[in-house]
Amino acid sequence: MMRTSLPQRIRTIFIVQAVLASLVLVGGYAFSLLARQDSGAAIHSQLQQEAAHFWKLHATSPAQPPPDTYGIRGYLLQPGQPDLPLPDELRALPNGFHELESTGQRVLVDERAAGRLYLVAPPASRMDATSWRDIAPLLLTLLGICAISWLAWRASRRSVTPLSWLLQRVSQWDPRYPDADELAPERLPGELQGEARQLAAALHLLAKRIGQYVTRERNFTRDASHELRTPLTVIRMASDMALGTPDLDPRLQRSLGRIQRAGRDMEAVVEAFLILAREVDVEPQAEWFEVADIVRYEVASAREVLDDRPVSLEVEVIDDIPLLAPPRVTHVVISNLLRNACAYTDSGCIRVEVGNGKVVVSDTGIGMSPEALAKVFEPFFRAEPGRHHGSGLGLPIVRRLCERFGWRIELESTAGQGTTATVHFR
Repeated sequence: MMRTSLPQRIRTIFIVQAVLASLVLVGGYAFSLLARQDSGAAIHSQLQQEAAHFWKLHATSPAQPPPDTYGIRGYLLQPGQPDLPLPDELRALPNGFHELESTGQRVLVDERAAGRLYLVAPPASRMDATSWRDIAPLLLTLLGICAISWLAWRASRRSVTPLSWLLQRVSQWDPRYPDADELAPERLPGELQGEARQLAAALHLLAKRIGQYVTRERNFTRDASHELRTPLTVIRMASDMALGTPDLDPRLQRSLGRIQRAGRDMEAVVEAFLILAREVDVEPQAEWFEVADIVRYEVASAREVLDDRPVSLEVEVIDDIPLLAPPRVTHVVISNLLRNACAYTDSGCIRVEVGNGKVVVSDTGIGMSPEALAKVFEPFFRAEPGRHHGSGLGLPIVRRLCERFGWRIELESTAGQGTTATVHFR
């Protein structure tokens, strides 16, 4: 549904206001006209009362003339007296109340021993000067309401125009690179004053800060991509050369192997962080690989974390999962899940299953309560703070990486029984 603009809504409000005020005024006037309009029953009653009053006066003074007022005209025909100039349409009327179709007049014929009385009331629909005097103020009031509403709308439109101009400029911004120069003080129109100008200044400052932030983020991503990889490459090459030394001491060989694996892990973490730091529409470099190969590599590294604890680490590959993605991102995801399982499992079994488009990591560790499970993806949250493993950032990073590549992660856990983490790749 299309949304109406602010000026259109204001115009609609004033139009509705004028229409409602006019309807109320016209309705009140129409009600007063209806209240004053003579109905047949009311006229009949009035004429009967007037006739009774006349006959009462006539009994006291036979010379009493028939009524002749603004609203009622009377004629009296007495026995033995010559006919009065009585209108022809009244002569044939019998005794009683009548409404003449030709003229709309209401007539009461009241015949008694003293004579025959005709009382004539004017038509109910007759509009006289008094009615026009009543209508003239109504028309002037309606014109006044329309004029005031129009002037108020003009004033409101002048007040809203700067905001509409500001809205149009801001709505055309690219959210990633807002053009702050459009709202520079020297480029603002002169009619943009007061609160609208203050709002423009605030948006200008905000857009500049966003632009500076985007520039810093882009520079950091570019510089970190180079500066962090260089020393890691040196470490990896140096460890490779050291491992190639003949007759190397076994203890030193194990240490160099751990340094080499830690360097590779660090490269994977750095690349994952850089991917998360980049904009969503910037696609990272991807390649085809088998998920089972990464799982086997990370399981070998996780066995060193277990040390001498009575925990078995098993891998079952039901079917392999070919995946088009950055391999190092998958290393980070699987590594964090395995390290969490190793950190919170003191005895029992850790099992990794690959197949059906997913990787399942289950353990028989301490597990989590429903309250802890609800907070597990919050940064720095740890199910058991007393343990010295991890910082509470592993699972939040895993979730962000999964969301970045359209994967889905699920966690199921029972306190005291263990946890199962599942990554769905499709």
